[in-house]
Amino acid sequence: MSGTITKSFKPSKKEIQAAQGRALIDVIAPRLKVLFCGINPSLYSAAVGHHFARPGNRFWKMLLDADFTSHLLSPSEENKLLEYGYGITDVVERATAGANEITQSELIEGVQRLTAKVLQYKPKFVAVLGIGAYRKAFMRPHAETGRQIDAIGESTLWVLPNPSGLNGHYQPEQLKHLSQELHKAIGGYFRQ
Repeated sequence: MSGTITKSFKPSKKEIQAAQGRALIDVIAPRLKVLFCGINPSLYSAAVGHHFARPGNRFWKMLLDADFTSHLLSPSEENKLLEYGYGITDVVERATAGANEITQSELIEGVQRLTAKVLQYKPKFVAVLGIGAYRKAFMRPHAETGRQIDAIGESTLWVLPNPSGLNGHYQPEQLKHLSQELHKAIGGYFRQ
């Protein structure tokens, strides 16, 4: 993969603004090891049509650093996650400029939609990416990162920090460590 970003991956400001309210297609299959669940798509991600595509988002690097993948995937390679047994969805489908634009009712409706999806696809773990959103959406105001006491059907709930580059609360080493805990919980490493 070269460092050059093609036009299809670097939308104009106008294209980004036009992505307001768009949804992304889930990367999902039955019986995944982990279904990663973002809060909602960024405008940038919706404009290019791939999850966690905004420059500065640390999701793909987090997967590599925590040994979920054997090499760094680009957002355009998101469907390759299925080969590893992982998928991606969002609590709220609507793309926004920031998570602060999401209402409490959208989060609650999103959890209902997520629950139906999880009961249908039955992943082993559901990893919600964002402690603040998890607390609001699941009405668990004191929840911390890591394994949760709640489950969706037989799927264990896990919370990781939001990997957005805008989330300065968690430095790369902390993000790596917390993500490795989830990877250890599902068992195994690609790199020994």
